[in-house]
Parts: sequence; structure tokens; C-alpha cells
Amino acid sequence: MRRTALLAATLLLTACGGLGPSPADAPNALVTMGFGLPDEHATARVEVYRRAHPGTALHIAEGAFDEQQFLSSVAAGDPPDVVYADRRKVGGFAARGAVLDLSDCLRRHGVDPGRFREAAMRQVTVGGRPHGLPDFSSVRLLILNNPVLRAAGIDPAAVSTTDWTAVSRLARVAEVAGPEVRRIGFDPKVPEFLPLWAKANGVSLVDTPLDDPKVVEAAEFTADLVRAQGGWASFKAFRDTFDLFGAGNPFATGQLAVMPMDSWYVNTIATVTPNADVTVTPFTDREGQPLTDSGGQAWGIPKGARHPDAACDFLVAMTDTDTWVTAATARRDALARGGKPYGGTFTANREADERIFREVWRPGGNRLLDQAVPVLLSLQDKAFALPVSPAASDLVRAWEGGVNRVLSGSDPPGEAMARAQREAAGAVRRVTR
Repeated sequence: MRRTALLAATLLLTACGGLGPSPADAPNALVTMGFGLPDEHATARVEVYRRAHPGTALHIAEGAFDEQQFLSSVAAGDPPDVVYADRRKVGGFAARGAVLDLSDCLRRHGVDPGRFREAAMRQVTVGGRPHGLPDFSSVRLLILNNPVLRAAGIDPAAVSTTDWTAVSRLARVAEVAGPEVRRIGFDPKVPEFLPLWAKANGVSLVDTPLDDPKVVEAAEFTADLVRAQGGWASFKAFRDTFDLFGAGNPFATGQLAVMPMDSWYVNTIATVTPNADVTVTPFTDREGQPLTDSGGQAWGIPKGARHPDAACDFLVAMTDTDTWVTAATARRDALARGGKPYGGTFTANREADERIFREVWRPGGNRLLDQAVPVLLSLQDKAFALPVSPAASDLVRAWEGGVNRVLSGSDPPGEAMARAQREAAGAVRRVTR
């Protein structure tokens, strides 16, 4: 039984200093899947729950989330009690009937779904009813390497993605010698960021077919950017050498001028290279309006969970405003003890963020964070979210495959995205029949 395997794994973990063993068949054993305890954000919140529910034996089955294992456990009627995964996936599970409607859970605890950011809730809402509770929240933005841009005669304050012709000129900051790329001028972050580029061009993926002319244009434009900087093979080979999480990151070494990126990376730069001269600015659409998409995880209760009421208590506790403030304070203090800056805790709970950035985070600890945090906060409620799809993961694979074919030159843009659309449509048919 998959649940038995999960419990066995968690008992092994708890024997090594985890959250305390419990018999596998105990009626008060609550099993999670997809959640880990990497830092104080997790451990402090779990401790809040444990203090409030001392009679529940909580088992954290740490490790990477396995989508197929999860869906198989639901199909077998033997799922964990709680699942933690990317919001897009939780929404997809909801559309397939694999996680429960949380309306009664939220009503029982007096939780107003309106406290969560709209885009985040939209990703876990099906039929107008919530099927998940959003957790962390990230946005996407531009990170500018000021010294590299200035050396190329470009004012960082003038950089934006509004004018795609101007973006193409940023690619000229690249340094390419034969087949070797030595610097990237503008990394469009495709295929992963195709939804952002498509939205900037006026269309939303999932709602819009992947072979729509505006989606094709976005794929072709970003591929042309890469082609102008050495071509996909050389470009990717160079990018794969980046020490993204170390002191030799591409902004510190001058290997990169401009890149759209998830907001969590700002904290990484500030921690490993606190004196890096970079600027954070919003990504914009072609009309000049700030644009970002919402990302992050969510909690759900699987269909067939043995302890749905206890799971509800856990979900509500983990995303509660007071719990988040406790966790943010613990994280700030732990970083301070290690001599590292705290860049705030960004959640999908709007009330929690208001308190965190009023009571916990303080400016003055790091120049980059002082500049970036207000930008990140300003973007949280401007974010869009892709519509829920029962074939969420397959759709991502379809459009990433299409863009990869454009990047490699194996298919013309129109043909590549038409094939991607056929693959996406086929995936939806398979999971809905």
C-alpha cells in the first residue's frame, strides 16, 4: 500500500530526529506528501501546528514531489492526508477530481478566501470553489547588471521589455567569439517563460491555442534573441556553466547583462554577493504596463484522505497570518545569526505580507534588497495566473517542447507550435475522457 510505504518512510525519518514516531495504523497519524523542512519557514510553521494539535502525530514524508505516485495513490484509494505541490499542479488535480473542495473546511475555520492573493487563488479554484490553499508566492521580474550595461553605453534606468526592438538591441551586449559565448546580453529564459512573453504580446496560454499567431510571434522573437547570441547550442552550453547560487554567479562575474527571473533569486544574489551592483525592475508588456505571472506552491487534501478534518486543520494553520509572521521572524533571526540579510517572506496571504513587511522586515540591511523589496511588493497583486487545466503538466511539456524545436531550428515556429497545440489538445482529451 502506498500509504503504508509513506508511513514507513516517515517513521524512518522520525527515528533520525524528526517529528516523533507513531504506529502506521494510528487513527491520529497525519501524513503529508511533497513537503520538506529545509529552513525556519517550514520548521517554525510545523511547530505552531504541533503546539496547537498535540494529539496528532504528524509525519512529514520529505523528498521531491512525485506526480505519478500521487495520482496512483489517489486512484488506489490510499493517498496521503495532505499534498503540497506547485499551484498549477494542485489546480490540475482539482480539475481531475483528485483533491477535495475546501469550502466547508474554510467555513469551519472562518477563513475568508479573500485574504489570499487573487491570482494565487485562481490557480486552485475550480467551479468557483477553492480546492487548495496557496502557500509561498513568487513573481517574475527583470534583473539588470548595472556595470555591464553602463560599459555598453546603456543606462539601466532606460531598460524595459516594452519595445521588443530595444530588447533585441540588448542582445548586442553579448560577447560571442566563434562558437563560444562569453557573455549573454539578454536571456529571455525560454522555454520556461513562454507564458510571460505570450502575455506581454496580448494572449494567455491555455485560454489561447499554442499555435495562435501571437504565441508563435513570442516564441519566434525569443528564439531570435538566442540566435543573435551564438545560437541555442552555444547559448545553452554557456548558460549551463553559470554558478547561479554561488559567489561566482553571472551578475557578479559579468557573464550576463539582463535576465527575467523568479523573485526568489533576488535573495540569492543578496546573500552570496551582497555588494553586487544590480537593479530589479518590472517586466512590462508591449503597452508599457508592469506584467508578471504568479508562482508558488499550494496545499490540498487528496480525495480519499483518511483524516480530512485533521488535514483541514493543518492546511489552515500552515497558511494562517499569525503562523506566517512567526515563521518570518524565525527566518530573519536565523539569517541574522549567520550574518546574512533577510529579504522578507512573500506569501499568497495578503494579510500576512502586510504584517511581515510592517513588523518583521526592515530596510537598511542590504542595498539590493532595499531597492528590490518595494518592487516585489508592488507586483504581487499585478500578477496573472494561467487558467486551471486538468492536463497542467502535459501542457507545460507541450509548449516547452514547441519552443525547444524553435530554438534548435528543427521546426519553423508556426509548425513547431502547431505540433505543440496538437500535443496539448491530445493531453487534455486523455485526462478528461
